[in-house]
Amino acid sequence: MAPLGLETPVHYVLIACALAGVYVVGKVFYNIFLHPLRSFPGPFLWKISPIFRHYRLAQGDLPIYMKELHAKYGPIVRISPYELAFSDPQAWKDIYGHRHNGEPEFPKYDGFYRAVDNIPRGIINHFREEHSLLRRQLSHGFSDRSMQLQEPIIGSYVDLLIRRLREQCADGSTPLNMREWLNWTTFDVIGDLGFGSAFGCLEKSDYHPWVRLVTNSLRQTAFMMALSDMKLKPVIRMILKLKKLAITDNQALVREKLRQRIESGVERPDFVEGLIKQKEKGNLDFMQVAANSNTLIIAGSETTATLLSGAVYLLTTNPDKLEKLTQEVRSAFKNDDEITLLSVGKLSYMLACLNESLRRYPPVPTGMPRQSPKGGANVLGKYIAEGTVMAVWQYAINHDANHWTDPYAFAPERFLGDPKYKNDKLDAMQPFSVGPRNCIGRNLAYAEMRLILARIIYNFDLKVADDSRNWINQPVYTLWDKPALNIYLKPVAR
Repeated sequence: MAPLGLETPVHYVLIACALAGVYVVGKVFYNIFLHPLRSFPGPFLWKISPIFRHYRLAQGDLPIYMKELHAKYGPIVRISPYELAFSDPQAWKDIYGHRHNGEPEFPKYDGFYRAVDNIPRGIINHFREEHSLLRRQLSHGFSDRSMQLQEPIIGSYVDLLIRRLREQCADGSTPLNMREWLNWTTFDVIGDLGFGSAFGCLEKSDYHPWVRLVTNSLRQTAFMMALSDMKLKPVIRMILKLKKLAITDNQALVREKLRQRIESGVERPDFVEGLIKQKEKGNLDFMQVAANSNTLIIAGSETTATLLSGAVYLLTTNPDKLEKLTQEVRSAFKNDDEITLLSVGKLSYMLACLNESLRRYPPVPTGMPRQSPKGGANVLGKYIAEGTVMAVWQYAINHDANHWTDPYAFAPERFLGDPKYKNDKLDAMQPFSVGPRNCIGRNLAYAEMRLILARIIYNFDLKVADDSRNWINQPVYTLWDKPALNIYLKPVAR
């Protein structure tokens, strides 16, 4: 017989392995046969563990694959032991909409919105009452009056964009990477509106180091979200302690820029003026203002540039639509000075093109998850147990043949009452979400996108380069991982 000191550890290991095996088998049995979500259809392995869902996320095709799952299993799909995905217009209202008769709001899922939990909560992930206060404080920066005051700021960068594009494509023989030029424009605009100083991207024809940090931090955050969703937040904390990440560097730069903005003492019609005033009143501390400023930088730049890139690609690969839009823009204005944030509002086909671009290439193609409130709730007439994670996945619902005629066609006419698309469910597409937490910057985003696209089309003839004809087939890690978008621009002679 082996000495007790050598034998016992082996026994402990065997017992631990046996217990672990019993736990895993029991968990699998519970998730399949006893879990409150057991009656909802979905891939068998995905019901067992969230790791299979996150594998598709790591592959970069989860939102696209979600469309296939809905085609196979229907409007409600179980995509992890505790998560449901929805593809139905009514689900937007049931999950995200205003609640009535004292019904509790569906809270945001912290596993997604607060993967890194040492950062103060902001307008994106704050609790209901605090969110309402923050929204009121920020709303002045997105009002019609503020937009009028902001127009000279935004217009100056669009002017600079047009000048720089003319310098780069004098003879129209060399394609330009429009992904970069559009990114540079929106980051310069948001830098000025957010902190009173531009990134200088357009001036230097290059990315500011901060812009690179923002891009890298978005990718890292997607990884952190996956860990958080699998209940591995201790691993996130360990990573943040052991490794210097773009996430923390970006936060440090935001705080530095914010201090400069506050110390300048200048009142401007920008996004953070209201937050700074609340800080002065003692209603917010510096870190809360910084967290919200960081949100504004990302939400007001990356998503706008992404949508414009998608619109340029979809228009140049559909020359008949581009020609129709070109005629509308060039017949509406006599010169560049007439193209303003206000005047672009009369371009109906332009708006239809942007809406169709939002449908085909949503800047946030994933789901924005909520949780079923205490006591559970009904969604699409089905009872959903308390704590269930749920979302409408934008790419999937935007391409669902149950809601759209020819879902993969680029057809702005579907938003203009064309009889061919009379059965389309336009309310299935909600790129700015719905309800009390919908995007506060929706009106500004539309105006900015119309202004930039109108100025480009007024000044240049566009043609996609051969190496970018399949540009839209790209991976997505929460946000799209956009490759170069090479476009020939030929200046219009006037």
